[in-house]
Amino acid sequence: MNDNGLKFLDIGAGREQRRIAIREQSGANPGLFWLSGYKSDMKGTKAEALAAWAGHARRACIRFDYSGHGESGGAFSDGTIGRWLADALAVFDACYRGPQILIGSSMGGWLALLMVRALRQRRQTAPASVAGLVLVAPAVDFTEELMWKRFTPAIKQALEQNGVWQRPSEYSPEPYLVTRQLIEEGRDHLLLGGMIETGCPVRILQGVEDPDVPWRHAVELVSRLASDDVVLTLVKDGDHRLSRPEDIERLIRAVAEF
Repeated sequence: MNDNGLKFLDIGAGREQRRIAIREQSGANPGLFWLSGYKSDMKGTKAEALAAWAGHARRACIRFDYSGHGESGGAFSDGTIGRWLADALAVFDACYRGPQILIGSSMGGWLALLMVRALRQRRQTAPASVAGLVLVAPAVDFTEELMWKRFTPAIKQALEQNGVWQRPSEYSPEPYLVTRQLIEEGRDHLLLGGMIETGCPVRILQGVEDPDVPWRHAVELVSRLASDDVVLTLVKDGDHRLSRPEDIERLIRAVAEF
């Protein structure tokens, strides 16, 4: 580990082997576990702000990069929801003990809910548990609801024929590579078809001006959450990132509830 708390966790075997980059800060529980969005990494504005707050509050905090992202190994084009979920669970199991708060942004919100489901399905008592969820513009089922169902026939044909489509991005000069594998494998992890059991409080922050995850998508998610302790905060002028100073303040207040 270096001065920045950077270390690496090797997971998988054979062709599935990859090295996951982690930044770990020690402190009290409940700790913070950050889950980035699609094509984002642990050095983003929200992740850095949460790590700084955790340091001041003397709370444990872990950030990591999914395989194919940031400082982790592997190719982004090999990524799927199941693969990135496995990354997240491996880091959670390796680094945590006691109650933790899962904080997921965009795709990370979907992965946080999938993590809770996977942890609740385990028969044995796990060393770490989930005390609460804080979700920012949660892109639940985005591969199907926000990608495939919105794609034009030409895009769908390109995916079928080439296995990949270069999606222009507002957040990067380079296009995002959307693979057929990502879409098809994502169908194994869809949540909005039924009720979602979390077993813990949930806080959701959603921008009304979000062009990527419509606010109605967050309302649909709330209707699927079985827990009574769910609070949805709609930010009228908020975008998808919710990374302005006032947005960061809202995020920290939500985390500080736990």
